[in-house]
Amino acid sequence: MIRRAARAAARGDGVAFRHLPAESLGIGALITALVALGQISTSLYTPSLPSLAQALHATQQQANLTLSLFLIGFAPAQLVIGTLSDRYGRRPVLMIGLLAYIAASFACALAPTIGILLLGRFVQGIAACTGPVLSRAIVRDIYGAERSATALAYVGAALAISPAVAPIIGGYLQLWYGWRSAFLLQTALGIVLCLASHWLLPETRLADPPGRRRRFAVTTRSVHWRVLSEPGYLANTLAVAWVFAGLMAYTVSGPFIFIDQMGLSPQHFGMLAIVTVAGYLAGSLTAARLSRRRQPHQLMPLGLLLTVTGGVAASAFAIASGGTPAIPEIVVPMAIFCAGVGIVFAAGIAGALAPFPEVAGTASAWLGFLQMAVAAAATTVLGAFEMASATPMALALLISAGLATACYMAFGRGRHRQQ
Repeated sequence: MIRRAARAAARGDGVAFRHLPAESLGIGALITALVALGQISTSLYTPSLPSLAQALHATQQQANLTLSLFLIGFAPAQLVIGTLSDRYGRRPVLMIGLLAYIAASFACALAPTIGILLLGRFVQGIAACTGPVLSRAIVRDIYGAERSATALAYVGAALAISPAVAPIIGGYLQLWYGWRSAFLLQTALGIVLCLASHWLLPETRLADPPGRRRRFAVTTRSVHWRVLSEPGYLANTLAVAWVFAGLMAYTVSGPFIFIDQMGLSPQHFGMLAIVTVAGYLAGSLTAARLSRRRQPHQLMPLGLLLTVTGGVAASAFAIASGGTPAIPEIVVPMAIFCAGVGIVFAAGIAGALAPFPEVAGTASAWLGFLQMAVAAAATTVLGAFEMASATPMALALLISAGLATACYMAFGRGRHRQQ
């Protein structure tokens, strides 16, 4: 049935969730977990950042690099992973990536110095990208251009659990066992996902027609150019990339603002994620409901408007308070921002992948590469600032939302030209 769904998706038909067999619920849960792999790898250990820096005799800037280097490794590797999955299939590439993730996570848990940890995080980022890249391609394989936005919105709604739960778990792990336990848990997660993928996940990429494999290597460059020369693809992809950069700015700044400056405990900091995740969940569910009647390019303006509203509110509170706003003046604007992110992710990713059924892996790879590259650059720049106030983080939210909107407008508002 999954194979039949993939064939329908290649024609652009897609299939409804209710038409998939009962075991597709397990596949849906697996896809959600794979999409969340990069997110969990960043948010699970963030409550331990101050403690990690102290234990390894590192500076705040070096501790922040554990996130930046993860993103730097994550970003370019997606281009290789996506292209290989179009050539050899989703399943074998995913299995190799998950095995590498397990090894890198365990190396991070045992790291004796900040240098070894930074290297481990870089390799972990390379391996972790297989989850999100191939999951997006699998969704496009199965559900087609018309239903991908709804599918991705429901995945996003389920995905909202991880940024709420992961920091809370990370906070208690830090309290009870120390910073290394977060990476041991990531190792265990990698093992579970590897076994589940082996048992549950079928191959969704359509078989190559005769002679296709020989031509594929020759036309790889033209495939990449076809993707990157599509204005609608760039509009959606850059909008997704910039709102994600804003989300990462909050992720990397939050621990130092709330724990170091405001005196919250790691576990209480983790609980703050419930507010922002509620916003993300609301945005994802809104996108899922509206996408049944509206096209992705009709949903994007609402999502972008919410991110700009959140950025403006956060910046206004931070500046008015001299850089020391109250906790609600940070988390409530961030919840509004995250509601916009939920809509932008669902509509933007679906809109970007819509015209590329035969090379969904490559299209997903470039989307992920640009998303992570922009986020890595943004967090690296932000990491150069001491988090003595909330103003740099708040302005980063506003700038990222503004650039997302500007890119979306500049490249044709997500409308694809006729192929």
